[in-house]
Amino acid sequence: MVGSTPQESTSFVGRTSELTRLAAAFGTHRMVTLTGTGGVGKSRLAQHAIATGVLAHADSVAWVDLSPLQDDRLLAATVSDATGLADHTPRMPADALCAWLSDKKLLLVLDSCEHLVDACRDLAGDLLTVCPGLTVLATSRQPVGVPGELRFDVEPLPCDDDAFTLFTDRAAAAVPGMSFEDPETAEAAATICRRLDGIPLAIELAGAQLREGTLEEVAERLRTGGSGLAGLTAAEPIRPLRHQTLRTAIGWSHELCAPLERLLWARLSVLRGTFDEASARAVCAGGPLPAESVAPALDGLAAKSVLARSGNSFRILDTVREYGNMWLTELGEEKAAADRHARAFRNLVRGADDGWLGPSQADGYRSLAAAHPDVCAALDHLIAKDPQGAADMTARVGFFWACTGHLHEARGYLERVLARYTTTGATRTRTLWALGVTVLLQSEPDAAAALGERCAKEAERDDDLEGMRSAAYLLGLTHLLAARPLAAGAVADQVLATAPADPFASPSLLRCHLVRVFALTGAGQLDLAAAEADALRQGCVERDEYWTRSYTDYQLSLIALFQDRPGQAAAHARSMLDGKRRIGDSFGIALGLDLLAAAVAAGGDGEAAALVSGKSLAYWRAVGHAQRGTPEIGPIRVECERTARAAVGDAVYDKAFRQGVEADAELVLARAMKD
Repeated sequence: MVGSTPQESTSFVGRTSELTRLAAAFGTHRMVTLTGTGGVGKSRLAQHAIATGVLAHADSVAWVDLSPLQDDRLLAATVSDATGLADHTPRMPADALCAWLSDKKLLLVLDSCEHLVDACRDLAGDLLTVCPGLTVLATSRQPVGVPGELRFDVEPLPCDDDAFTLFTDRAAAAVPGMSFEDPETAEAAATICRRLDGIPLAIELAGAQLREGTLEEVAERLRTGGSGLAGLTAAEPIRPLRHQTLRTAIGWSHELCAPLERLLWARLSVLRGTFDEASARAVCAGGPLPAESVAPALDGLAAKSVLARSGNSFRILDTVREYGNMWLTELGEEKAAADRHARAFRNLVRGADDGWLGPSQADGYRSLAAAHPDVCAALDHLIAKDPQGAADMTARVGFFWACTGHLHEARGYLERVLARYTTTGATRTRTLWALGVTVLLQSEPDAAAALGERCAKEAERDDDLEGMRSAAYLLGLTHLLAARPLAAGAVADQVLATAPADPFASPSLLRCHLVRVFALTGAGQLDLAAAEADALRQGCVERDEYWTRSYTDYQLSLIALFQDRPGQAAAHARSMLDGKRRIGDSFGIALGLDLLAAAVAAGGDGEAAALVSGKSLAYWRAVGHAQRGTPEIGPIRVECERTARAAVGDAVYDKAFRQGVEADAELVLARAMKD
């Protein structure tokens, strides 16, 4: 479960000797940094080396795009996400990451380090020290500075060879059927490549501009240097002449854009990650750029290679973003753009939260995961400018993050917000509740209970029904995890006694009903627990809701195991896994695999049970905990191993278990989902 390398969407040209030397470099160095000016092709060289198996010395590859990060606060968390670590402990993220990678043979790619060089130096140095199987490939406009690092300079393409091939390839894509067999045409193309110093991004931009003009016009623009770049300063010190060449090419592309395309380009520079048309419209529309003009302007920028397009998603390269941000400043729109950006992603979070009980729940989890860098950027802006808005947004996104392993980010933002926003009321109470859920999942039950009590008192003072129910859920959960099912049931029943009969009247009410089901199971009232769990599950199915549904499946699977119905237990465990996969909950997947292994073992297939148990252990390691869950599942795990070993013998069990630990997570999950 590691961050995937970006797919190559266009042909790769040249770099044969570089690929050979790069492969050899890792024979003698554990960290290699591809350095060079912006647009020279560092990231693309790394992508191609991985895609073609040139760097095949590691068991797996984790690609970490650092360009969305505004500062180093989320560096370790971003690397953790890419390496499959969803740490549920209160450890420092860097410490958890070192422990997670200590026994892995992994190639870690840190792409675009130049704005985080000091932090990357510290983190990479720590990882290389304690993780003997780790190698690091970095891309940066300057070396990172880790001891033993090999600086690998990426030069521009040879102008009369590979650069010419790249230009003619991109020109043919822009103007199908275009030929360079005529000597004069070929010489004009070669001249363009020389004037662009063989810098791949500049060449790609020039090739794309053939949609707008002739080859001769392209060459003439470059000859006269009309790019409107007077007064700009280099963003970094490496190869200033080549950087000036690239800025000239970007500026020329900017001049050829229609006015609304230029404005969109500038406003898009505030976006940190990949984005779709809806996000671009929400962030960029306004004033002279009406919402209906965003889509055609996006198409125009993509056609000019200003934006990279993949399906319905777009991405803006760092160098191109820097240029757009410069024009945003020139236009005096920085504050307005930051405000629109924060408002757009606050609305995204609000929409996901408001739709939590319905068919858009899973989509909400996925959209927030995809927009993670921008959600964090929006929160940073709001914490400084609008603490109440930040509190509302953080409280809403906190539960999503807690469910999907972003516990360090959730806790960090929640604590920052609570330090700034001290106004009592429902917003602050909900923020306290989200923090309580977070610290409970980080195995700090006393702190969680204290926060739950504070929520309950403040909600009662404010006559805040949702706050009281949320507090009851948190307190009930602390009792359940401490093996106090009767206390958990009492807390839930107290708020349910005066609540509407419909469990789906609100999210907090539904969660309290779920606590009651867990409490009934823990107290041994299995038939009543099964009946209430089944009723809740049916309501979830009708609404396409997955978070609660997966935990009703957890309970129904547990109960089926207690009542010696392994087939039904396996079916509910598989349903739980399906729900948890849809929302990206690694903790829940680990629990579901435990149940499935126990059900399969009880059904007589000891080898399959061992395989699934091994993958469950891998998931538990990924969340930084030994196996957890409500106390009822502990004896089931023990019985699972005993039964499986008795069925197939220790040698077969141990071999299958190791295979499960080491195998690809998606393959094992796909197999586990089948009967």
